[in-house]
Amino acid sequence: MKASIVKIGNSRGVRLPKPIIEQCGLDDEVELLVRGDEVVIRAVRRPRYGWESAFKAMADRGDDTLIDMPDPSWDDEEWQWK
Repeated sequence: MKASIVKIGNSRGVRLPKPIIEQCGLDDEVELLVRGDEVVIRAVRRPRYGWESAFKAMADRGDDTLIDMPDPSWDDEEWQWK
């Protein structure tokens, strides 16, 4: 698909068709990357994006147990709890 570069003040911009915005999951903010002679526009990756589904998949597999079980005896000797 071709698009025109339009003047916006002192800058330039590209209008993205609504179907492309929806297909890519773009919101009000995007990330711009330059790879060689290409400009890549992609959705902003939010911190911890995808963690919820990953944790659910772990629980479904039974792979969500602690690897190292805590030893509560050190708490009684090393710390004072109020």
